[in-house]
Amino acid sequence: MASPGDALRAGYGARDVINAPALRGAIERRSLERGDPQEVRAWLANHFYRHVVGNLQAPSPALQLVTQREQAQALLRPAPVPPWALVRLGEATPRPGVTASAPLWWIDPAADAVLALESRLVEFLLSREGTPLQGKLQRVTAPQALALWEREHAAYEAKAAAGWREHQPDAVATVHQCEQGQFVEFRPGSEHLRAEMAYESQMMRHCLGQFASRRSLVGGYGERYASACEEGRLRLFSYRSAHQVPHVTISAHVREGGRLAIDQIKGKQNRPPVERYQGEVLALLNQLDTCEETPPDALQMGIVRTARGWCAVRDVVQEEDQLCLVQARPAMVRELPAPTPLVQWLVAARDPDLLEGLPLAASVAAALAASSAKAAEHAP
Repeated sequence: MASPGDALRAGYGARDVINAPALRGAIERRSLERGDPQEVRAWLANHFYRHVVGNLQAPSPALQLVTQREQAQALLRPAPVPPWALVRLGEATPRPGVTASAPLWWIDPAADAVLALESRLVEFLLSREGTPLQGKLQRVTAPQALALWEREHAAYEAKAAAGWREHQPDAVATVHQCEQGQFVEFRPGSEHLRAEMAYESQMMRHCLGQFASRRSLVGGYGERYASACEEGRLRLFSYRSAHQVPHVTISAHVREGGRLAIDQIKGKQNRPPVERYQGEVLALLNQLDTCEETPPDALQMGIVRTARGWCAVRDVVQEEDQLCLVQARPAMVRELPAPTPLVQWLVAARDPDLLEGLPLAASVAAALAASSAKAAEHAP
């Protein structure tokens, strides 16, 4: 069996094909109809054409040995048999140096074997953008390209078997464009939804797409999220930078009327998203129709849902919003920019130690000092 190295060194065979011009014309026509870039069209007309003529291995009727004039006429009709082919078939006087016994071949330009090879090579050629081969395609032979395609896809298969997944463009849709990236939403109707969830998990190192079966993508933690998304009970969002690299994953439960209850906001390894993405997260959340609840993940990254929408905790200045926040989570008083006296009184009644070191209203400070002195008097 030939090794990959042999394939990389392989060139083009020598074979006389009686319909070679029609074969080249079909290759060029399909390339033009597809709208291939000029470099790709030139490569196909040169390298792919030579590969099909000299190297194609396919069963009849795609590849046929031509031994008789009648057979050649039937295959080429309505075009005539080329004079040089008639010589080979013994129907004309051989020219000096021409061997009449050399075999002749005919190749179906639209055979499945030809189209499959062409599709594979076009995929390879178009994927070279941004690689060292970009702009150097004419140096690559068809056998080399096919060997590289096989090697790359074998590597992809090995990764998939081990749970590795590639980004699936049709599994997400852009819902918000940011300055440095974009938020995409997972499309519940995509056949690649689960594969994209697995991709998100492997990049983010969390459980969103961790399925019990890495190959079939069922079971495990991922099943819960995937089923809920597929059934319309959960919406999933991901903040992506260039090349679809995820940085933040957001999940939201769909409530009655379509409103969203934000559930999780995760950075890598289930940590809070890094601070520089706070603005992007707020921009998305304020674009969505969300419920008033603020999940713990949001508070951990320093954002909160107020009556006026989502904002950073440091920007919560309205007293009613501050009161709502500290009623549920008194410790957040230390994150507020300027807790009002009423907010301070509320926290003092719940856990006065949370106010230690904060600038306090005079009345609150006096009350806390008196309370501390009284406690000292009664201490043993």
